[in-house]
Amino acid sequence: MRVPINQNVFSSVAAWRRRVVSRAVHRGARWVREVAAVTAERPGPYRFRRIGPHTRLAFPQGTVFGDPWIEIGDHCIIARDVTLTAGMMPDLDLGAEPILTLGNGVVLGRGSHVIADVRLTIGDDCFFGPGVYVTTTNHSYDDPEVPVGKQWPRSAPVAIGPGSWIGTGAVILPGARLGRNVVVAAGAVVRGGPRPCGGRRGARQGRPQLGPAAGLAAAAADARTSADPRGRHAGAAGGAGEWQEAAAGEPHGAS
Repeated sequence: MRVPINQNVFSSVAAWRRRVVSRAVHRGARWVREVAAVTAERPGPYRFRRIGPHTRLAFPQGTVFGDPWIEIGDHCIIARDVTLTAGMMPDLDLGAEPILTLGNGVVLGRGSHVIADVRLTIGDDCFFGPGVYVTTTNHSYDDPEVPVGKQWPRSAPVAIGPGSWIGTGAVILPGARLGRNVVVAAGAVVRGGPRPCGGRRGARQGRPQLGPAAGLAAAAADARTSADPRGRHAGAAGGAGEWQEAAAGEPHGAS
């Protein structure tokens, strides 16, 4: 006697197997992210000049080289896919002093790049949204007859003062010097320049040195100062949730 086959039974079994496999894969991925995160106790393949206690670089890390010349302070949160480099290429001898220094409590959002060929400092308690690009080196345009990519780049130190907020997708170029508690708008471009934002009054207040290409950032800094003398103007930075996303190392919505 032939027993009828119940298709629903096989569908239920297949669905149960998929659920079990999915849970196992996610559980394994969480384990890998936890074990492969870089901390002071588990530095992985890196030889940072210093990595402070309670600092964490989420897995997967972005490109990291020149680590013996990179200092990372205490209680920092470096999200996944963040690039940290010192020197133009790996395996260079950069001397006795650090090239890239992150202060205590720095948060770097997912996919950010911090590229230091010369001295680059980020002060304590700076928060970066996702996709921020900071560099001490840029292309030069001295000879219009030569392709830009074949011209020798120019470098200048970069300093970002403590307590600053750098919005999603902002670009900080060579020579930029931001003061304390500066807000840079999402998508803004900031570069070094001879003129302080706001003229002499701005210089006395310690506002950043901003060039003409940094119009959005200059507007954000002015709004911050006028809105609240204590330096709180989070709306210009591109979203109050950026630092939570960076802290988790995983996306929580659109960036």
